Amino acid sequence: MQTGKFAVIGLGNFGKSIALNLAQKGAEVMAIDNNYEKVENISDDVAYAVTLNATDRRALLAQDIKSFDAVIVAIGNPFEQRLLCAALLLDFGVKRIICRAIGRNQRFILNKMGITEIISPEQEIGVSVARRLMNPSLVSYLDLAEDYSVVEIIAPRHICDLEYEQVDFRDKYKLSLITIRRNVEEWGNKKRQHVLGVPNTKTVILKDDILVIFGKNKDIEKFVEINN
Repeated sequence: MQTGKFAVIGLGNFGKSIALNLAQKGAEVMAIDNNYEKVENISDDVAYAVTLNATDRRALLAQDIKSFDAVIVAIGNPFEQRLLCAALLLDFGVKRIICRAIGRNQRFILNKMGITEIISPEQEIGVSVARRLMNPSLVSYLDLAEDYSVVEIIAPRHICDLEYEQVDFRDKYKLSLITIRRNVEEWGNKKRQHVLGVPNTKTVILKDDILVIFGKNKDIEKFVEINN
């Protein structure tokens, strides 16, 4: 399994979380910030932790920043520092640059610079929370291109105890049921979650099943609205 080599620049809550999660998955991580205390706090959890000014060309080059598989620019404010850091990385020819953006204007500027991988954590969290508030049965989702998603939803009550073929996901709702996650009782009344695999026509959907569904967002929303 390839784990990769990553540099994370900016160790606020967002950058620190990325660095720690990458390290926990076995990646070689260099954590960079101009705040000595933040660097010290993460030094035991990553391969390298360095205090430096990420807008300093010589300081970045001294860390062989071009050798990393990806550099994540997670600097918060001011935006000018994030912008200059990203510009230096582009100038160095870094293989892959992922940059944080706050708001549409910052995203627009970064795009025009040639940064194609842009993360807007505040906006993404807002969208996620709003989506779950509007649809309480939604467990999780993965947005895809052209308004498609893969979602996990609690089985709507009107299709519980029906067989897969009776629901008619594909023809009636234009959706695909990928699989089902189901709570299974074990010894001592403990429960664990079991993935049923690819459902067949006789698979019965039970109350509290988690359905993993692929389709257009509007079709998913219509399916939930009709059957809840």
